[in-house]
Amino acid sequence: MEESSTERYKTNIDLIDLEKMREKIVEQPGLVPFPHHVGSSVVKPIDEGRIAGKAISAMVEQTNVQLKQLYDQMQTLMRQAAEIRLRVEVSERIYQAHMSLEPVIGQVYYLYERDDHTDMISMISPEEWGKPLPFKRCIARLVLLSDHTWDVAEYKA
Repeated sequence: MEESSTERYKTNIDLIDLEKMREKIVEQPGLVPFPHHVGSSVVKPIDEGRIAGKAISAMVEQTNVQLKQLYDQMQTLMRQAAEIRLRVEVSERIYQAHMSLEPVIGQVYYLYERDDHTDMISMISPEEWGKPLPFKRCIARLVLLSDHTWDVAEYKA
């Protein structure tokens, strides 16, 4: 016997389990983490490990940039400290040297070591003395700064 088209699509109500169907229905379908009907947009779960990995990578890169900046600043500070230390050492040596003039700020001077190992300051450069140099050696070319320390252009310890 052949079924009619209306009989083919008849639903047997006795076979429907309403309790089972209630488990598949939500009251607020927009809040479920999966598509709730055929026309819903695709919901893809997020890869938390990948997101955390990207965040950690960005954080490491940024902190490395900041650490390099700090390292560069430390190098600059160490160089400046060494220059100041040298200025103090040379300034102490200069103020212990024989000086027959009153130094003027901004003027160029020369620190010479005599044969008896004492120091002397002069405005005359080694080239202006001629040959032979009347000193053991020229130690430094100096400029007096406004804080009464000396800028050491050339220094030979």
